[in-house]
Amino acid sequence: MTKTTYFNYAVYICILILFICCNNKNTLLDPLEAGWNNEVVCELIEDHSKIRVLRCTFSPGIGHERHYHKAHFGYTISGSKFRIKDTSGTREVNVPTGYSFNNDEIEWHEVLNIGDSTAVFLIVEYK
Repeated sequence: MTKTTYFNYAVYICILILFICCNNKNTLLDPLEAGWNNEVVCELIEDHSKIRVLRCTFSPGIGHERHYHKAHFGYTISGSKFRIKDTSGTREVNVPTGYSFNNDEIEWHEVLNIGDSTAVFLIVEYK
């Protein structure tokens, strides 16, 4: 084989790897698209050139199917207890009212409200 043939194979392999990597993230749902048993859990509050603001509400027994998040800030308007699954495993977490958090990005996660009260979050995504 010639150097040109090897180069062409290398280019094809790089394109294939990029295609596979990009498509993996695209198969996950955006927080607005993800729901729970065909129920919407997040609503759009604000959307403009710098931020997108979501309000997500989880009654007891309601969760949020597997989805991803871009970089964001979150604030707990009303807390509860959650079972969270993500790349680090499964855990149960008490999320108190007034709790705030920052994440650069979440590759994927899914949550389920296992508490006895309705939880409400504001999620501010940076663009």
